[in-house]
Amino acid sequence: MAAKTKAKSTTVSEKLEALINLQRVDSEIDRILTIRGELPLEVEDLEDEVLGLQTRNRNIEEELEAIDQEVIDRKNAQKDAQTAIIAYKEKQSNVRNNREYESLSKEIEFQELEIQLHEKKTKEALFRVEQKKEALAETKERLEVRTGDLDAKKKELDAIIAETQKDEEKLRKESDKAKKSIDEPLLIAYDRLRVNSKNGLAVVPIDRDACGGCFNRIPAQRQLDIMQRKKIIVCEHCGRILVPAEASAE
Repeated sequence: MAAKTKAKSTTVSEKLEALINLQRVDSEIDRILTIRGELPLEVEDLEDEVLGLQTRNRNIEEELEAIDQEVIDRKNAQKDAQTAIIAYKEKQSNVRNNREYESLSKEIEFQELEIQLHEKKTKEALFRVEQKKEALAETKERLEVRTGDLDAKKKELDAIIAETQKDEEKLRKESDKAKKSIDEPLLIAYDRLRVNSKNGLAVVPIDRDACGGCFNRIPAQRQLDIMQRKKIIVCEHCGRILVPAEASAE
């Protein structure tokens, strides 16, 4: 039986080259994202605010409809009470005794109190209508302003994206391709370092005898080991992967 062909092993130097290339590409993507700055977040915040104002507008409009219906219902109830009073008074003229007359008088009094209550509640409702209308006008005005701000920010962001989109897509493909040539454990370490680093640098060169990430001094022997590229060496202080100065990943 023929022996299986042994897969080509990747040398440490090749791994370092792959990491350096990946860092270069990712740093360029970071630069593009920096150009966009906080615009995506600003657009997202404005979208949330506009949505909130639109919801508030709808709620106020629904409340106004409910109050208007309440006013209509109370006016109708007043008319019903007035009609009932007329009917009770007509009955009073045909009563046979004082007991019936007093009973009808109480009914009339009750309906009069109902009319007064409906009048009071109607005035209160109309006052609420004015308050709601003022709130609605303020909300609509703010919505108009914030919608204008959102449109302006979107146009600004779209212009930047249009300018950098092709470059970003190309770089992301390069980044994905570079990652395929790196062992998973090493790639996990690289990604973790990127996330924990403010400038996104996981691979840094020696700069003036110091780590290019945290700037702590590197002993001469350790620098020599880094130059030889025989093993992956990380900074004792910040944990970044160290490479020779001529292999700058920025």
